[in-house]
Amino acid sequence: MKRMTVPLLTFLIMIMLFLAGCTDGGQSGHFGLRQTPVLQPGIQENPPSFDKVVDANNRFALDLYHQLARDPEYGDGNIFFSPFSISTALAITYEGARGHTADEIRAVFHFPDNTSILRYGYSDLIAQNNRESNTSTLRTANALWAEKTYAFLPDYRETAERYYGARITNLDFVNAPEDARVMINRWVEGETENRIRDLLPRGVIDPTTCLVITNAIYFKGTWKKQFETEETKDAAFRTGDGSTVQVPMMQRTDENATFGYMETGTFQALSLPYESGGDRDISMLLILPKDDSLAAVERSFDIDLTQDIQSRLVEQRVQVYIPRFSFETKYFLPRVLSSMGMPLAFTPGADFSGMDGRGGLFITNVIHQAFVEVNEEGTEAASATAVILGKGDFHPAEGIPVFRADHPFIVLIQDKKSGAIFFLGRVSNPVLA
Repeated sequence: MKRMTVPLLTFLIMIMLFLAGCTDGGQSGHFGLRQTPVLQPGIQENPPSFDKVVDANNRFALDLYHQLARDPEYGDGNIFFSPFSISTALAITYEGARGHTADEIRAVFHFPDNTSILRYGYSDLIAQNNRESNTSTLRTANALWAEKTYAFLPDYRETAERYYGARITNLDFVNAPEDARVMINRWVEGETENRIRDLLPRGVIDPTTCLVITNAIYFKGTWKKQFETEETKDAAFRTGDGSTVQVPMMQRTDENATFGYMETGTFQALSLPYESGGDRDISMLLILPKDDSLAAVERSFDIDLTQDIQSRLVEQRVQVYIPRFSFETKYFLPRVLSSMGMPLAFTPGADFSGMDGRGGLFITNVIHQAFVEVNEEGTEAASATAVILGKGDFHPAEGIPVFRADHPFIVLIQDKKSGAIFFLGRVSNPVLA
């Protein structure tokens, strides 16, 4: 697994609420056409299936965060990813898994046992994310890219499109893998406002590739209470490795600086809301340890803690200081997901016969890339995930509280109404390149 970052200017963020291959005579999708589920009038807002999928997504989010946080490859560095993007792409993959392969994927992603609950939960969540709003942008899209000579089951193809909005496009992976890679990357760029570029590096698509499953999610929101640019001043930030760097520190200390706030003996939590309307109530939650050690907070960082924090937030005046930042991350996840409990999917012994009716397919790579920028106006975040399946040889791969985020902290972006976490991360060094 490798990670790629572009000059990053700090912070981690977690957002919230928010294939089927080709057949011999199957239809081909149209590049650039997004078809996502749309909520129909009369549908219950938050049915049990919706809540179960949100809960599964959030549990996977915390599991993956801990896995990355203790991985030697990442040390004390920045972390940022979209659990929603990864879990959605793997849900579409899971639809074609059978036997022990399906059992392992379901356990890692906490998917409900009931297939109908899984499908309707994702369908409703995707539809809610794609509702129009004049206050913020939140959208997600899925797509399947299949080798044109490889036959996939009509049932799998129809399930991917009906419940996940994933239309299929037939490509020539055998004779023109590079052209196919460029086309998939171009789709990702279009769905993320060009924030996620070159998701698929050269070489990951080859003549043995049979199917690529992609998800993209994009968010852009404006703070309800923006920061004044002229108030931003350079300040010291103590990084995860103990060094000190200078960062542009935004601040709100005026009388109108009232935000959701709570604290314990070990950490402070601050909720910064975005302009929202209709069914959206998106905010950024920051969790800041009272000393410079994030490890103690990370040890107790789980679903129960996030829910407890949300329930205890109280609107009050706070003196807020947070760094301005922008960075990008990239993860190659086969090793990480295998260690979390689904190794079989990455071996020739995998069973994805629900996709083609024959078997022999296995996951050759899972690639996730994310981008985040936090400034005085608001936040822009995007991510994309690609699951690549192929056949062939195996290659393992007191008074007014002061919230001064001048040392490592946790950040996530979440929809308060649904509870869904869309982005999650850790800021250890805002200017780490």
